[in-house]
Amino acid sequence: MHNIAFYDTKQYDRIWFEKLNKPYGFVFKYFENKLNPDTAVLARGCDAVVAFVNDTIDAATVNTLYENGVRVIAMRAAGYNNIDFKAAWEKIHILRVPAYSPYAVAEHAMALLLTLNRKIHHAYNRTREFNFSINGLTGFDLHGKTAGVIGTGKIGQVFIDICKGFGMRVVAYDPYPNPNVEVEYVTLKQLCRYSDVISLHCPLTKDTYHVIDEQTIAQMKQGVILINTSRGALIKSDALLDGIKSGKLGGAGLDVYEEESDLFFEDFSNTIVQDDILARLTTMPNVIVTSHQAFLTDEALKNIAQTTLDNLKAYFDDKPLLNEICYQCSKQKTCDKSHQKRCF
Repeated sequence: MHNIAFYDTKQYDRIWFEKLNKPYGFVFKYFENKLNPDTAVLARGCDAVVAFVNDTIDAATVNTLYENGVRVIAMRAAGYNNIDFKAAWEKIHILRVPAYSPYAVAEHAMALLLTLNRKIHHAYNRTREFNFSINGLTGFDLHGKTAGVIGTGKIGQVFIDICKGFGMRVVAYDPYPNPNVEVEYVTLKQLCRYSDVISLHCPLTKDTYHVIDEQTIAQMKQGVILINTSRGALIKSDALLDGIKSGKLGGAGLDVYEEESDLFFEDFSNTIVQDDILARLTTMPNVIVTSHQAFLTDEALKNIAQTTLDNLKAYFDDKPLLNEICYQCSKQKTCDKSHQKRCF
């Protein structure tokens, strides 16, 4: 029987983990606290930790977990830019859920685009007050417009298919083009110049950090709509705000935000938020912010729980860790994919 510390627990997390856990027999200790240097000590007596994208898994957190006997962290997410892998190397194995439902995220991206374009959020508020005027609610046909997709992994591919279903022309930018994706690959500069809509579907790395900044926004069409359901720091926040204010950007649909870690997933409705950029963005009529909910479907939550449980079982059974993130291997490429427990 293995004890697992489960951080940043929400009600929707527990549903599928509890439903699927019986064959595994894990004992979960659920904490509402996020994982960080101060809360890592709560994992004392546990064999593993389950963490999420907004937890702080820096060197201090890693060291505290290690000192308290934790040797594996199972991320219940695909992203891992919040982890200090150098600190974890030769101490703690890091597992993740590489894919859970690309449809969930891609469909949410399209929902943001449709809502912005057809002013659904404004229409909803009007009719609740019995205001049935349609002045100011004009949108444009997506059919025939050009969608630019940055990143053509699983989610990007689904979003491309959705756009094609609307009769849109699709161009894509990816440093590693997928020859199996039926899309026109272009440079980032060309994508900015051609696109009426730009949607981000790439991971956050040192190369994609602030991929959308003042320079790329200046290259875009006047009135372009920008959608981000990937990672907040892909967009430079103050450049986004300036682009909205100047009218260069016709709208922005954001499910993620650069400084979201201390805000998203929590209720601050009775608090004065100190992030001035986010506060201004949320007041703008052509900006929609959702709180990192693109993944939130029953199918995705079930897949996340199943893969996380399988990852933990593989670790405890000393089986290959197919979903391990290995800092040293990715850097030196010295291991084949059966490396998983031989690395350290």
